[in-house]
Amino acid sequence: MRQIIIHKADEDETGYWAECPSLPGCYSQGETIDEIIANMKDAIQLWIDDAIEHGEPVPEDTFDIVVMTV
Repeated sequence: MRQIIIHKADEDETGYWAECPSLPGCYSQGETIDEIIANMKDAIQLWIDDAIEHGEPVPEDTFDIVVMTV
């Protein structure tokens, strides 16, 4: 299991982009929430597969969650 953070695209763009904080550089985008979730599942799997293929460690996800609104 991995945490992802979903962001709404900038004002001049549509859709969403997301990141997986525990996997540096693991990002994706999509037009809908369902699409971005599916795209992130693929991106996470590709990131992990690539790390394993190159003998690199796969970081654990800590599942620390802090939600704050300002």
